[in-house]
Amino acid sequence: MYRLLTGSAMALTLLLATGSVSASAATTTAPGTAMSALDSLAVKGRAAKTGYDRAAFGPAWADLDRNGCDTRNDVLRRDLSTYVLKAGTRGCLVLRGTLRDPYTGKMISFVRGPGTSTAVQVDHVVALSDAWQKGAGRWSAPVRARFANDSLNLLAVDGPTNGRKSDADAATWLPPAKAYRCAFVARQVAVKVKYGLWMTAAEKAATARVLTGCQGQKLPVAKAFRLGGGVVQAVRQPVSQPQPVSPPQPASPTYADCTAVRAAGAAPIRAGDPGFEPKFDRDNDGVGCE
Repeated sequence: MYRLLTGSAMALTLLLATGSVSASAATTTAPGTAMSALDSLAVKGRAAKTGYDRAAFGPAWADLDRNGCDTRNDVLRRDLSTYVLKAGTRGCLVLRGTLRDPYTGKMISFVRGPGTSTAVQVDHVVALSDAWQKGAGRWSAPVRARFANDSLNLLAVDGPTNGRKSDADAATWLPPAKAYRCAFVARQVAVKVKYGLWMTAAEKAATARVLTGCQGQKLPVAKAFRLGGGVVQAVRQPVSQPQPVSPPQPASPTYADCTAVRAAGAAPIRAGDPGFEPKFDRDNDGVGCE
């Protein structure tokens, strides 16, 4: 039986016990690296999930930075390599774009719409449920909302892969793309250090095992979201259809009296004829200037 240690020393001792890490690798924890930061994280068991609800972390994708755009679109603009914005949204709403998915390494075409938007999802790298069981259940509502919308903890990723990740930690799930695993666990460490969350012993050992292969891996830092960029799609105005034009109607003639009617060759003039007026029909038989 091995003596229980704290911090990354404990995780590395567990790895040494299984022969997964060499003794020379276990002694390298350079300041400013993810491995060094890992050492500061407390090790505890999971707290109960009782009381957890997504709503406890505030409305989904709230505009906490008040830039006029929801957090999901903020992340899409940051993470898509090319994208098109909807005109009239002040550089906010992403209509389509291309993502190089960090979890799988594949290229994904994003198209906004009821049946297509889920191809690209925004993942909480440290899942909300995992955070709840490792310290967030004690936070105030504003802190939980800030956590749920923190750019440090958010990545645009392949939707189905994100579904498989669910609320797993590093002990039970790592990205299929092995080249991204160092950056992935480093981001989890950065988030947990920032918010004072803890890890389980298995999670810390798994994280250390990944970081021994990239001990110079730096901690990522949060960056403010920016509006705009990309290409703005012009608003298409509906084409107006030409209205049919009625042919000009000849002006109705006007006669001063029956003499004028006769002079114009219009006598006798009947009711309904151009220029007819009741004054021409004194006997009211419908025929005037007889």
